[in-house]
Amino acid sequence: MIQESIFGCAVTAIVNRPRILATSDATTGPKPKQKASARALVMPGVAHTANGHDHLSTGYYAKTCPNVERVVWSVMANRVGGGRMAPAVLRLFFHDCFVNGCDASVLLDATPLSESEKDVEPNLSLTGFTVIDEIKSALERDCPATVSCADVIALASRDAVALLGGPTWNVPLGRKDSRFAARREFTRAHLPSPNDNLTELIRMFGELGLDARDMTALSGAHTVGMANCMHYRGRVYGTSNTKYNIDPSFAESRRQLCPPQGPIGDAGKAPFDVTTPMKFDNAYYRDLIAHQGLLNSDQALYGGGGVDNLVEMYGTDGDAFGRDFAKAMVKMGNIPPPKGMSTEVRLQCSKAN
Repeated sequence: MIQESIFGCAVTAIVNRPRILATSDATTGPKPKQKASARALVMPGVAHTANGHDHLSTGYYAKTCPNVERVVWSVMANRVGGGRMAPAVLRLFFHDCFVNGCDASVLLDATPLSESEKDVEPNLSLTGFTVIDEIKSALERDCPATVSCADVIALASRDAVALLGGPTWNVPLGRKDSRFAARREFTRAHLPSPNDNLTELIRMFGELGLDARDMTALSGAHTVGMANCMHYRGRVYGTSNTKYNIDPSFAESRRQLCPPQGPIGDAGKAPFDVTTPMKFDNAYYRDLIAHQGLLNSDQALYGGGGVDNLVEMYGTDGDAFGRDFAKAMVKMGNIPPPKGMSTEVRLQCSKAN
C-alpha cells in the first residue's frame, strides 16, 4: 500500500522505558532469567490448531523466556531507534493482523506450495523484515523454539511507537504463527485502500471487531511515515473517484513532489505529517482539520462524517489520543487466526518449520 505507513539516527542505549498507558493482565515484575529447557531444544515448533487466541497474557513467557521484552527492546533501540525503520515495523503489525489475524503470515516467503502475502501490491513496499529477523535470532539464542514471530511483531510495533515518542502499553502474548500465507486475492481484499471512504473504512475495521473509535485512533499511526506519489496523486490532482476537501496550498505543495504522470515505486514520497513526520504525536488530526490529509482515506475521517468529533478531540488532546491508540493496538493485536488453522512457533520467521 504505502511506504512506511500503516497500510504504507540509531539509538545505542535506552535505559528507561516510557510509562505504560494501557494494561491487560499485567505482570508482577521482572523475574530471574531461566535456562531454556532441553525439551524446547529437541521438540521445536510443535504444531497447533488455532482456536482463537485462547491464552494471551502479558505473563505468557514469564517462565519460558522471561527476558523476551528486554531482548526486543534492545534490538529495536539499537537497530531502529527513532529512524525511518520504526514506522515500517509498525506497518507490518497492521498488515499482518488485517489478513487472517495476528499470525505473522505477512513474514512468510513464497514456496512452490504456498503464495506469499509479500507479493501482493499493497504489500510490495513493506520493509522491516530484517529487523524482525534480527529480533527472532536473538530470542532463539536466549530461549530456543519458544517465542512466536507473531508475538515478536506485536512487541516490536509497540516499541517502535515508544521510540518515536508515542505511548507504550502492556502487550498480551501467546500468539502462534501460521504455517501458510493467505492467498493473494484474499490479502488484497482485506487491506484498506488509500482511496477508501469512511463507510468502507468502518466496514473493514468492523469486520475485525474494531469499532469506529478504534479505527479513528489507529489511523493516527499516519502521524509518522511517508506515502508514495501513486497513492496520493489522485487526491492532490482531483482525479480520484473519492473526493474530499483539500487545502489548495497543501495540494500545490504535494504536486511539486508528485507529477501527474510518472513511474510508481518510491518516486515522489511525501510525509503524512509535514510538521513532525518522525514524531508520534497528534499532529495528524490537526492536519485533517486543516484539510491537509495526504490520502483520501485519511481525509475521510474529517469531512462531515460520524467521527469528526473524535478527530477534533484527538487534535486538541494528545493524551486522549495516546490512551485510545494504546487500547486499540491491544484490541487489534487480539484478532485471532481462523479456527482450525494450522499454527506453530516458527524457528525462522520467513518460513514454516
